[in-house]
Amino acid sequence: MALLLCALASVAAIAQNNDVAIKRLISEGDTIMLADSTARLTGTIEAPSKSMDKTLRFNPNPMRAMWLSALCPGLGQIYNRRYWKLPIVIGAFVGLTYGTTWNNRMLNDYSKAYRDITDNDPNTRSYMDFYPPTVKESDLDKSWLTNTLKNRKDYYRRYRDICIIATAAVYVLNVIDAYVDASMMHFDVSPDLSMRLGPAVIDNHQSPLPSIGLGCTLDF
Repeated sequence: MALLLCALASVAAIAQNNDVAIKRLISEGDTIMLADSTARLTGTIEAPSKSMDKTLRFNPNPMRAMWLSALCPGLGQIYNRRYWKLPIVIGAFVGLTYGTTWNNRMLNDYSKAYRDITDNDPNTRSYMDFYPPTVKESDLDKSWLTNTLKNRKDYYRRYRDICIIATAAVYVLNVIDAYVDASMMHFDVSPDLSMRLGPAVIDNHQSPLPSIGLGCTLDF
């Protein structure tokens, strides 16, 4: 009798712990779903039929995934358990950040050299840093050098701006991906897609006799 009471107490404790865990998931904004079932749990669990798999699966909240990605790129992908997307997001941001920094550094160097060669101060000669020490300033074609420095300055400014725009685009795509991925997590796409063509009898209200035609049936 004592063993039976202990067993009943253990079962009651396990059921209570499961109920608390499920309610905590629901209170946090996430829902859980029974496999092969489209009904979401709202606080109580109905006894599943024998045809249902009793395994519970994660169903993320799209709004939470979106805000997590907006707060920290890649965090929404981790929340959605799409871990393979994290290196893509991080790699894109690291590469674009490096490109922005490098182009901005080159822009500053060429901008300073262009300002020095176009002013009237003979002591500002930063453009000579692009040449080895053996090159003399008197041997340079100042007109050609001025045009070259201006073109390089405009070139690096353009690609710095492109990197900045691309970084913003990757950020927006990261947020959209997290939201859509969470929304479509359990979107049911049946693999049994088929199309059948065959003769069909069509009712013709303008004629007492039915018409014969070709019918198309798409199963998905």
